[in-house]
Amino acid sequence: MADRYLRATGTAPGRFLARRLGLPLPVPLRRHSAGTSELPGPVLRLAAGETPPARGEAPYGGVVVDATGIDGPGALSGLHTALHPLARSLAPCGRVVVLGGRPQDGGFAQAAAQQALEGFVRSLGKEIGRGCTVNLVRLAPGAEPDAALDFLLSPRSAYVSGQVVEVGPAAPATPATPAAEPRTALVTGAARGIGAAVAETLARDGAAVVLLDVPQAGDALAQVAARLGGKALTLDITAPDAGERIAAALPGGLDVLVHNAGITRDRKLANMAADRWDAVIDVNLGSVLRTTAALLKAGAVADHARIVGTASIAGIAGNVGQTNYAASKAGIIGWVRALAADPELRERGITANAVAPGFIETAMTAAVPLVIREAGRRMNSLGQGGRPADVAETVSWLAAAASGGINGQVVRVCGQSLLGA
Repeated sequence: MADRYLRATGTAPGRFLARRLGLPLPVPLRRHSAGTSELPGPVLRLAAGETPPARGEAPYGGVVVDATGIDGPGALSGLHTALHPLARSLAPCGRVVVLGGRPQDGGFAQAAAQQALEGFVRSLGKEIGRGCTVNLVRLAPGAEPDAALDFLLSPRSAYVSGQVVEVGPAAPATPATPAAEPRTALVTGAARGIGAAVAETLARDGAAVVLLDVPQAGDALAQVAARLGGKALTLDITAPDAGERIAAALPGGLDVLVHNAGITRDRKLANMAADRWDAVIDVNLGSVLRTTAALLKAGAVADHARIVGTASIAGIAGNVGQTNYAASKAGIIGWVRALAADPELRERGITANAVAPGFIETAMTAAVPLVIREAGRRMNSLGQGGRPADVAETVSWLAAAASGGINGQVVRVCGQSLLGA
C-alpha cells in the first residue's frame, strides 16, 4: 500500500504543514537499484579525535570514524571532535559508521568507553535525520571490517540504522563449490512478500535459488521461481520428514539456507486457544530447528554455508497480542546464537545470523487498521515503513561468501524502531 503521508510531505505545502504541526518529515530513502548503487557523495574516513577537513561544495555521502582506540571516558571526546562538524552537513541518505572494539577485550575503562559507543550511535541515529543512518561495527582482534562496510556504506542498507554488528575473524575460505558454479540457496516461505524478495535478491547476486512454500501457494511459487530461473519446491515445512525431503531434492547440497516461512495467530494470551499457540511455535520455530538439524545430519549443508533466520522486533521488544509470535521469534535469536557457537559448525566455517524486520510494507501490514499502520510507519528514526527489499538486501549480505566474519548476529531491519533496544 502506498505511503500517502510520505508522498504528501514530499511537496512544499505538505512540508510546510508538517513543520507547523510538529509532524515527522520522512525523506524518501535512496535504495539500491541499477542507477543508485553508490552513496550520494564521497566517503570520509578519519580517526576519533581527528578534525575533519574543510568540506568542499559536494557534501560527504558517508563517514567512517575509527574509534577502536578509545580506551577510557576521556577519549570519548574524540567522537565529538570527528562528527560534530559533520552532523548537519552529511548528504541526504548518507551513512555514518563508527568502528569500535569489543568491551570484553580490555580493562574496566576500555569496557566502559567501548560500550558508550553503542549509546552514542543509537542516539545519533535518532537525531541525524534526512534519511541518514548511523551504525556501529565492533571488531574482534584480527577481524577486518570490509564486508560490513561494503554493506553499511551502500544504498543496500537504507533501512538499517542504530545497529551494532560484531565482526570476528573469518574462517579460511575453501568453499566446496567451484567458483564457476553458482551457490545454491534455499528460501522458505518464498511465494510472496519478504521471501519472494529474498529469493529475487539472492538470484540477482548470483545464487541458484530454490524456493519453498506450502502446496496451497504452489501457483504463486511456480511463477516466482520461473521469473528467477529457480526451482520451486512445495511441501509443508512442519512435516516430520520435511528436512529429509528437502535434502533429497537437493543432491548437490546447500550453500545458503534462509528460514523465512512464518505465520501469525494473534490474540492476547487470555483469549488464545492452545491450537493457535502451538501452530505459531511449530511453524516459526519448531520446523526451523527440525529441518536444519535434518539437513546437517544428511550432509546437505556445505562447508562455509550461510544460515539466516528471520526473527522480528517483536521477539526483541514484545508486542501486545503476540505472545506466541514473539516467543517464536525470540527463539530464532537464541537458535542462531547457539549455532554460531557450535564448535563443529565453526570449524566448518558455517555461520548463522538473523534478521529482525520491523514494520515492512507487505500485504499483511496493509490489512492492519489505519491508525496502527500509521503508528508503525512513523515510530522509527526514518519515519517510514520498510520494504521487503530492505530485508532481502540484509539477508543477501549475511549470506554472502565474504561475510564469514559475521556470526551469531541479529540485525534489525526496522529503520531504528523506537521499540526495543
